[in-house]
Amino acid sequence: MQITLKGLLFDNDGVLVDSMPGALKAWVSWGERYNRGFELSAEYHGRRASDIVAELVSEDKFHDALDYINQLELDEAHSTTALVGTLELLASLPDGTWNVVTGANPELARARLSAAGIVPPQALVTAADGRKGKPDPEPYLLGAQKIGIPISECAVFEDAPAGLLAGKLAGAALLVGIGEQTLASVADLVVVSLAGLKYSQGLLEIPDEVRLR
Repeated sequence: MQITLKGLLFDNDGVLVDSMPGALKAWVSWGERYNRGFELSAEYHGRRASDIVAELVSEDKFHDALDYINQLELDEAHSTTALVGTLELLASLPDGTWNVVTGANPELARARLSAAGIVPPQALVTAADGRKGKPDPEPYLLGAQKIGIPISECAVFEDAPAGLLAGKLAGAALLVGIGEQTLASVADLVVVSLAGLKYSQGLLEIPDEVRLR
């Protein structure tokens, strides 16, 4: 498959990097203090920590609970690694044609990218940008705006249904799901990983052999 696109917008965790071991460990510790038995299940993937915490603790505990999970996740950021295909694809992308749109806070987002060997883009969109997180379209609209490319000419790469919905609501040209957990999502197509994908002179190439649907 080949499609003409001017921009590529990537979620970070689960798309570019594997931060899940550290995130799971952090949220287990958080749950022991604020919501015993809590698990970072699939329904929470792709959402901002602040939005998750707001649902699980009382208003008077919100700030302390949010500060605690932010610190726990930052402490585990060093264990983040690049997913297969990430470094190869990003190295081939011209400056200004791609961006990272993540629900992590700025410090955590940069720490995870750096641990995986990825230089954070200057236009990086984090939980601190805008008022709403995924599945609201605002993060992806900001991601496209920051690189000066209309969202209607960008592809969105996501491993979470909530993130794919955000991309759809934003009006992205192509929604690429990463992994089996996105098979039942609004993704236009689903791939195993970024391995094998190529982008050159405005043309995104996705080999049939990496597609799950």
